[in-house]
Amino acid sequence: MSLSVAIVGLPNVGKSTLFNALLKRQQALAANYPFATIEPNVGIVEVPDERLIKLAQVVEKEESLVAGKVPLKPATIEFVDIAGLVAGAAKGEGLGNQFLAHIHECDLICHVLRSFEDPDVVVTGKMDPLEDLETVRTELILKDLESVEKAQKSKLKAQNDSAKVKAILEKVKNFLDQGKMLNTLGFTDQELEVINPLCLLTIKPEIFAINVSESQVARMKPQDYAAKIGVLSENVIVICAKVESELSDLSQEDQKLYLTDLGLTQSGIERMAQVAYQKLGLISFLTAGVIEARAWTIKAGTLAQQAAGVIHTDFVKKFIKAKVCSFNEFVTLGGWKKAAEAGKVRQEGRDYPMHDGDVVEFMIGK
Repeated sequence: MSLSVAIVGLPNVGKSTLFNALLKRQQALAANYPFATIEPNVGIVEVPDERLIKLAQVVEKEESLVAGKVPLKPATIEFVDIAGLVAGAAKGEGLGNQFLAHIHECDLICHVLRSFEDPDVVVTGKMDPLEDLETVRTELILKDLESVEKAQKSKLKAQNDSAKVKAILEKVKNFLDQGKMLNTLGFTDQELEVINPLCLLTIKPEIFAINVSESQVARMKPQDYAAKIGVLSENVIVICAKVESELSDLSQEDQKLYLTDLGLTQSGIERMAQVAYQKLGLISFLTAGVIEARAWTIKAGTLAQQAAGVIHTDFVKKFIKAKVCSFNEFVTLGGWKKAAEAGKVRQEGRDYPMHDGDVVEFMIGK
């Protein structure tokens, strides 16, 4: 299971610079003029997870392997760099509404909002993160209104559709007419059965990356911006795309030194991954062996049998049980054998709810 994030924002807010840093190589055209990104750029980015390093070290010691022998395979995030939207995009302004369609397939929207002054970077109007956010959200709402109105017309022709379905569509349209994002509202399971097939944009969860200057990145906090743009601070990341770009060119050791010099303990990319995971209710279970130390992404509350299917679909039918140890106990005690001797390895059945950081070995039948 991979996480897909649409990076959206107005032209020249730093989206492509951030995207390039995420990929650790230049894959997007980050030129200084609107619409430089003509097609959406898609890339797979590893989610930093220091637990894997410790797991690999335990396995290497337990199996008497050379340090660095066990490969690390973190969970991944798919980032989609959407070309800069402008007011009127839903009606074809700028590069048209084709770019709004690229957001449909993503799980999460990450708004990149500019909060830095730079006379060398073109920006339309004054620098105002809230105004920029409202501009983008308006385009998303207009696109959703178009989708709902099309659905209403098709339902009118279909005489067998219930009055409830039509009422739900009317309810959604009324909310959108009021300028409301659907992700701020609560819907019943019955309503979602009607809404979800429409692939509406404003029902997707959102996070907010505030792109600040190098001098601000350590000083400013999420709560400094959350109230200004009317969102919860837990969904806000203060990030400097320029710093992230510079970090991507450094070795891991030099990255740590650079972050320390800036007064930071982790990169903005790491914070984005953590916030995105939390917003989508995702967790990682871990596997550790001589082949690899790996993080697997699942929804919180996923049961053991379904989690096994993330590794291989055949594991669902052939599931017998799961051997489970918490990450901390696995590392502290020194691997499966010592953890078992200490009574810290549990045998769990198919209905066991997985927890973040569970180190797991699935028992699979033939």
